[in-house]
Amino acid sequence: MTGATPHSAEARWTPASLQAGGWRITALYDATFGLDGGAMWGVVPKNLWARLTPPAEDNTIRLAARPFLAEKDGVKVVIEGGMGDRWDDKFRKIYRLERPEATTLRATLAALDVGPEDIDHVVVSHCHFDHIGALVEQRGDQLEPLFPRARHHFPTAEVGAARVAMHPRRASYRADDIDPLVERGLVEMHDGDHRLFEDLEMVQVCGHSEGMVVIRFNAGGEGNSAAFWGDLIPTTHHIQPPYIMAYDMDVPRSFSMRTEWLARAADEGIVGMSYHDPERAFTRLERDGKRYVAVDVPEVAVGD
Repeated sequence: MTGATPHSAEARWTPASLQAGGWRITALYDATFGLDGGAMWGVVPKNLWARLTPPAEDNTIRLAARPFLAEKDGVKVVIEGGMGDRWDDKFRKIYRLERPEATTLRATLAALDVGPEDIDHVVVSHCHFDHIGALVEQRGDQLEPLFPRARHHFPTAEVGAARVAMHPRRASYRADDIDPLVERGLVEMHDGDHRLFEDLEMVQVCGHSEGMVVIRFNAGGEGNSAAFWGDLIPTTHHIQPPYIMAYDMDVPRSFSMRTEWLARAADEGIVGMSYHDPERAFTRLERDGKRYVAVDVPEVAVGD
């Protein structure tokens, strides 16, 4: 399957893309890792979620960290920031982190003949370490931005959460994922909804975290409309409103926003861009009675 997650160092990543209005969106890659299945599925019974996301012996399920590249009229935008490589052996073992050199964020961009200096903007849904860790690299004794000239667009509340030592989700954030970008003047913080371009907007949904946004392409325009869900809809299996992660800070808010956006996605034909799904990068939702089903959408091999 094009855009599928590599499961070993020998697996090949094959880039694929689709059009959303004037934007060409290509699924990149950075890492695979594992999180506890019960935490990823909240109150959903294991005998239900294990059929959708089979767990390993330690009860973890396999997840992707999959950024995207959006291009239009010479502008290049990276959506989300990967897991990165600044982790010790203990972390790698606990989280079953796999990050083959050929399938990192830097490497998958290079496979498209795109260098870090070519990126104009980086837009992220929220600032948990698995979503922005690759935006900063360790080079010798220094932490340096991966994209040295890009404007990095973050929800204001997320930057604050990452830089406050006593935050209740402290374990989900690292200040050193943010500080080097702030110090170099690369960060732009946005409160609430923000329109970066006429047909690219950040829409605040919160719930999972204090400031999380959905990133929407071509809303109301001709052709496909696409939405990067972040952790509002973490995989293409989390598509019923009550399927809420135990990681979410505000469950009523998550339920409200998920109910709204799942209905909008089905009714408006929005193409969903999945960050954590280890198999599918792009899907649409359809109604099946009172439930939703995810269906594949045609992907175009890069270069076609």
